Amino acid sequence: MLTSKSAPSKACVRGARRLSSPIAEQRFREIVPPLLDDAYSLAKWLSQNPTDAEDIVQDAALRALQALSTVSVDRPKPWFLAIVRNAAMTFMARNRRKTVAYVGDLADLDTLDLPQGGDAAPNPEQELIALQDGERLRKAIAGLPSPFLETLVMRDINGLSYREIAEATETPVGTVMSRLARARAMLAKTLRAEA
Repeated sequence: MLTSKSAPSKACVRGARRLSSPIAEQRFREIVPPLLDDAYSLAKWLSQNPTDAEDIVQDAALRALQALSTVSVDRPKPWFLAIVRNAAMTFMARNRRKTVAYVGDLADLDTLDLPQGGDAAPNPEQELIALQDGERLRKAIAGLPSPFLETLVMRDINGLSYREIAEATETPVGTVMSRLARARAMLAKTLRAEA
């Protein structure tokens, strides 16, 4: 979860305010704060580092503030997640070697619609099995190639529609659907091989 520590620093916001209008600041306050958790989750999966994810979200927030001076936003979630995605790719290109493995953490998996075993409290054995299964799933997701990983995270963790993912990744809807199907097939194959 994103905290006030990971929000843009006051000095950075003051600098960005010089480049933005009061209307842009108001639109920013309406659009960006409700999306910070999704932005952080995506950044963390893409960067595999919570600290880097905070920097990426901060950079994305500043980019959004500057853009809102000149841009009208009809669909805020895909628009802002596209900025986060681009900020993550820029950050990693500048700060990482070319072979990067993407991961998130178990907290992100809580947002997936995984089958639940009912309302009864699980016994310790069931809890251990669920923890191990969650770790296997996290590793399998982390092992996906970048285009499949970001599509899967945007759909199954951030809850974006195919159209919104297409907007955020600047790819056709058919490509999004294909990537999602392939990502899920790769996950299933990986999990079956480990069973």
